[in-house]
Amino acid sequence: MTSEDPLDAYSAVVTRVAREVLPSVASLAVRTSRGEGAGSASVISDDGVLLTSAHVVVGARSVEATFADGTAVAVDVVGRDVLSDLAVLRARGTVPPPVPLGDAAGLSVGQLVVALGNPMGLAGSVTAGIVSNLGRSLPTASGRVIDEVIQTDAALNPGNSGGVLADGRGRMVGVNTAVAGIGLGLAVPINRATRDIIATLTRSGRVRRAWLGIVGARVQLAPELAARIGSPTGLQVAGVASGSPAELAGVHRGDIVVSLDGNDVVTSTSIQRLMVEDAIDRQVEMTVWRNGALVDVFVVPRELVDAP
Repeated sequence: MTSEDPLDAYSAVVTRVAREVLPSVASLAVRTSRGEGAGSASVISDDGVLLTSAHVVVGARSVEATFADGTAVAVDVVGRDVLSDLAVLRARGTVPPPVPLGDAAGLSVGQLVVALGNPMGLAGSVTAGIVSNLGRSLPTASGRVIDEVIQTDAALNPGNSGGVLADGRGRMVGVNTAVAGIGLGLAVPINRATRDIIATLTRSGRVRRAWLGIVGARVQLAPELAARIGSPTGLQVAGVASGSPAELAGVHRGDIVVSLDGNDVVTSTSIQRLMVEDAIDRQVEMTVWRNGALVDVFVVPRELVDAP
């Protein structure tokens, strides 16, 4: 076997990533009123902030993080966001250096990734694979979906949730969050949107979101309308919640939403992306196709307060 053997190069990358990242990945022991649970987390700042999955620490009464060197430290849940399945923790004691954050926007299908965590109670486990696909959607318990989820064939098992998905340079590009089937793992991406969520959770403990009160499905537009608005699809409203901002604004079932606040709308997740804190209690223009005409309605989103 020569020094240029592909397997040697592959092994060298995985070994280096494990050596650099694993010391900063913790095994979490979570105690709730219903019993005990486990997961993984990673240090992301020099002042003791850790990142994990929201579902790992749901209902937590106490959480302890244990690192690869055997160091154990109590941690507090600073904030959880179930709509992104991210949670921020803060250690009460000294922790290892942070894992550098990367950007999942730069990933490519087929790229090497390394998953680090604590599956099945086996602390300090490392698996490797490739990016199988990008842009997946992951449903949450709230009924919303997490966008731009990373699919990987790196082996993930219960306990991996909250752990690190790293690229070949040892940068965290995802937070392992679910096992969808044999050979199929998913991770919430580290990108501009999730960095904002992490910063907001660290600062205020929660993420405020706006709410319109509509559900719908993507539909193909007539060629003439598609050419007129510059998009081949829109979102047809299938239901409007009673008393919702959309109902108060006069949005009807059957309307096809084509833009919101100056942005094209083609799916429900397109609307989700726009329903951020800045939209709460602010009048927003929505354009819908109704009875053969484009109609502008003005809606004032309210704060979403009923997410679990």
